[in-house]
Amino acid sequence: MQTKQNIAFFITPHGLGHAARAAAVMAALRAKDPGLSFELFTSVPVSFFQQSVVSGLGYHLSDSDIGLVQKAPLHADIPETVTRLDGFLPFDSDQTGALADKVRSLECQLVLCDIAPIGITVAREAGIPSLLVENFTWDWIYEDYASHRNLLDDHIVYMKGIFGQADYHIQTEPVSRTANADLTTAPVCRRTRQDPAVVRRALNLPLDRKVVLVTMGGIPDECSFLHRLEDHDTVHFVIPAECGDNEIPANVRFLPHSVGFYHPDLVNACDCVIGKLGYSTVAEVYQAGVPYGYVMRPKFREAGVLAAFVEEHMPHAGFSPAEFSEGTWLERLDELLNMPRDTSKKKNGDSQIADFIFDLLATS
Repeated sequence: MQTKQNIAFFITPHGLGHAARAAAVMAALRAKDPGLSFELFTSVPVSFFQQSVVSGLGYHLSDSDIGLVQKAPLHADIPETVTRLDGFLPFDSDQTGALADKVRSLECQLVLCDIAPIGITVAREAGIPSLLVENFTWDWIYEDYASHRNLLDDHIVYMKGIFGQADYHIQTEPVSRTANADLTTAPVCRRTRQDPAVVRRALNLPLDRKVVLVTMGGIPDECSFLHRLEDHDTVHFVIPAECGDNEIPANVRFLPHSVGFYHPDLVNACDCVIGKLGYSTVAEVYQAGVPYGYVMRPKFREAGVLAAFVEEHMPHAGFSPAEFSEGTWLERLDELLNMPRDTSKKKNGDSQIADFIFDLLATS
């Protein structure tokens, strides 16, 4: 294999789950070859990836994907999504041509797409192999919005065609729709780096108290239940978000993104996680083995698949959006905290994908 290898990543900015999965793959690749370089095409801030891969990152701010427009963690804005898709699809040939030139000039040997389909088109124009990594694709998600199908049908057909053009295809469990993929892996997440006690000390969290992580997957939300947390004064709560103008109870710690927290370590340092169903949260909580109070996402097709995986493989309790926002999930907090942690060793799909990619690079 060549001494210098470059891989382009086209990553959807929808939430942070796809970026987290891509970062996990980069870290696994870097562990196998420290000289490997990555060129990122996305609007996810580069600082997110630098938490996992500290060097060898080229960053190219670009509108890589629309996905779903979300103005709240649990609700998508479908009319706005349609409007943005109308302006984004079909892909502009000048844009894809310029990106193809850029990828070629960077001497990339492979284009990996999670799950931004424009990367597949760019790879074809550049004459470079493309690899699609997914647990769902956008055409499958859009199919579920029946009330807007007349506005989405053309986009569904177009995207399905683009996704089908990928040279290689990997699906990661939990898979929403099984396809004829080259590889199906275990859930993929970034690996922990610090001992839970070290993390707690760094955040001034007690070692002898229960700690609960409340997370909405990187999308801001109003903490309308905040005042109820102080009633559980023997438990400490960590919320990765800005606190706004809220009066913060003594047992609550807000972590703004500027703090630079590493989410897998937070999950692993806690005794329970409360949060919306999202791929990276599910994968990280699954790997850590902590109880998961999951919040259903209404009218999002992936949610049912993720919930089924959680209920089969993880200590859990399920909550509706109303139960979350009103804070009634706190009535079952003791139940969750008394569930035993799952300490069984679990496979992480990051290394499976890294091995697959190295086999590709070795034969290209």
